[in-house]
Amino acid sequence: MPELKCTVQTCVHNKQFLCDLDAIEVGGSSAKNAEETCCDSFQERKGNGYSNSYSDVSGNTASDRSEIDCKATDCMYNEKCQCHAGKISVEGSNACDCDGTECATFTCK
Repeated sequence: MPELKCTVQTCVHNKQFLCDLDAIEVGGSSAKNAEETCCDSFQERKGNGYSNSYSDVSGNTASDRSEIDCKATDCMYNEKCQCHAGKISVEGSNACDCDGTECATFTCK
């Protein structure tokens, strides 16, 4: 299970650069570079609230580890649609939708 760091502070799942989901999906089935990937699990945070805690009122706890279901089949870390990188970084600090995010760890085979 890769270590996951996320800089997408506009995502409801981001808690201090960690993700409160047990698994995320990285899109970009025809990606040839990081910019052509995205975090399909992104959900825009509504309102002005940004959680500075590792958990919120929903009870979801953020973790530095996550299963990564990866559709970027040309990535060197993709093995049978699972990410096998030691750690990944999802970026897109001002994203409004998943197209504003990317897997910065993507490396084309």
